[in-house]
Amino acid sequence: MNKEELMKILPHRDHMLLVDEAEVKDGVAYGKKTITGEEFFLKGHFPGNPIVPGVILCEILGQSTCVLFQDMAQGKEITTLFTGLNNVRFKNPVKPGDVFETECSIIKSKAPFYWAKGVGKVNGKLCVSAEFSFAILPKEEEKV
Repeated sequence: MNKEELMKILPHRDHMLLVDEAEVKDGVAYGKKTITGEEFFLKGHFPGNPIVPGVILCEILGQSTCVLFQDMAQGKEITTLFTGLNNVRFKNPVKPGDVFETECSIIKSKAPFYWAKGVGKVNGKLCVSAEFSFAILPKEEEKV
């Protein structure tokens, strides 16, 4: 899936759609994000030594995982919300010029809650690993 296709299942737009492409193979979601150096979050993190913030890496993992829910949407607007992040570990920094690749899978579900695990790598080198959970809600049930 390219960005246009991802926008059909993800509510993120503008600067918050962080996945460039994603696909599902054998029940596993694979995503990619090329870090150009122009991203909003690099302007202040850190001047002269830009490093992708850990929270952004977690968001990329989450967005990559959402392609596993594409059949659930079936043309309806859904909202996927993080409900938890557990056992998050940052191993190596992600910098401009890197292609950040994710591999995520669902490990448990009890609708509307889903638990997942994922890793993010650059050139095969582990940068982040995490377990996380989602709630998937129809758009009309969304609480702000």
